Amino acid sequence: MSSPPNPAPLILVTGATGYVGGRLVPMLLDRGFRVRCLVREPRKLDQRSWRKDERVEVVQSDLSDPDRLTDVLNGCSAAYYLVHSMVASGPNYAQRDALLAKNFATAAAASSVERILYLGALGDENSDLSRHLKSRKETAEILSSTGIPVTTLQAAIIIGSGSASFEILRYLVERLPIMVTPRWVQTECQPIAIIDVLYWLVESLANEQTTGKTIQIGGPDVLSYEQLMKLAAEELGLWKRIIIGIPLLTPRLSSAWISLVTPVTYRLARPLADGLRNRVVVTNPIAQLLMPHKPLTAQIAIRRAIAITRQGQVPTRWSVAGPVPGDPDWAGGKVFIDQRSIDIDAMPEEVFAAVCKVGGGHGWYAGDILWQIRGWMDQMIGGPGLRRGRRDPEAVEFGETLDFWRVVGLERGKQLLLHAEMKLPGIAQLGFEMNPVADAASKTRLTMTARFRPRGLAGLLYWYAVVPLHFFVFGGMLKGIKRSAEEKKSS
Repeated sequence: MSSPPNPAPLILVTGATGYVGGRLVPMLLDRGFRVRCLVREPRKLDQRSWRKDERVEVVQSDLSDPDRLTDVLNGCSAAYYLVHSMVASGPNYAQRDALLAKNFATAAAASSVERILYLGALGDENSDLSRHLKSRKETAEILSSTGIPVTTLQAAIIIGSGSASFEILRYLVERLPIMVTPRWVQTECQPIAIIDVLYWLVESLANEQTTGKTIQIGGPDVLSYEQLMKLAAEELGLWKRIIIGIPLLTPRLSSAWISLVTPVTYRLARPLADGLRNRVVVTNPIAQLLMPHKPLTAQIAIRRAIAITRQGQVPTRWSVAGPVPGDPDWAGGKVFIDQRSIDIDAMPEEVFAAVCKVGGGHGWYAGDILWQIRGWMDQMIGGPGLRRGRRDPEAVEFGETLDFWRVVGLERGKQLLLHAEMKLPGIAQLGFEMNPVADAASKTRLTMTARFRPRGLAGLLYWYAVVPLHFFVFGGMLKGIKRSAEEKKSS
């Protein structure tokens, strides 16, 4: 009697809801591996095409409990460590990264895991590394501290649709025909396409010779940031950009400017801007020696990223990273509620689809100039404003951003709940609920509910200042959704 075939190796992927991890999982599945995804918020994966694959297992954890991590790691032959706290932890990201890496290393040493694969950052160890690059290097050292072999892949700027680096690059050249820039625009870097990062991440797992090694990866081009911006302008079909270097611009001013012009917030822009002062190029050819591969040029990588963005087919995006706000405890204290309803001659699924178009290039159905003014005001005080847009022109996923809102509740055909992430003197949420109208076939009642809990006198003044605008903004939005859903039904 023949024995049953051995199951495919089980691989743990941390950060599977993030930019790189969300694209790595389907590639591992294509290579025949089973995948265990370790995530803080499982609902972020509900709409991923690979989520229902029988080879995928999703486990919830925030890496804070080493004993829990040991249980999760047991049964896995290898683990990808793709966790980074820069978005979630603000200025304390380095300490947070060190703590999580220590927990993971401790748990791995007590488990069945044979090796760890980690995506870090390029940077000359002999130079004065920025805090960001130094933190990435320290994370690699901590992961190796308990004896489990670690394969560390080091990359510079990752070019791909939805990456923070590409979004900064694209918005800078789109919005600024004349740029006054700091000294770092002359710093050399070696950008790499996201598809090539994923290739080497997967090949490193398959190639035992990479175990315990540090592997630098990059595209074929070594460019200054100025050259990279000019390439982006060319691929975007823009006139030649005028770039004027000013040595007096500090990283603080640079990051404030990046935050003002691009979708990336100051909290993320600051460590990225700090890191741009360091030359980040490949100095060791080990990647090509062990895993020969022809990576995309910077120009082709930018061209691909632009095409995918314009087609609205971005699979993962930087802004989804970080914790999702929980449902606020509305009990205690005054909570203002503005609730409005409208009956729509369409099925709940059609109404839901119309609701899900809000934000980004589509706008908010009504009062777009008011939304834009509110976005500009938010940007000026350090909020995200409307710059983040949305990942897809129509579809939404749990945890992703729609301008200065984040999706915190999602039940398709029934409910969408948004949490405000603009700077506010209080807590705000905006909910949409769809219910069939009794005794009326093919009719849906859409109810929109705005909730606001003010914080102090400023919160009260804010609410009473914006309430008069709700008639135009919310009332017009409901009418616009009705029009869109009914047009969709009749088409």
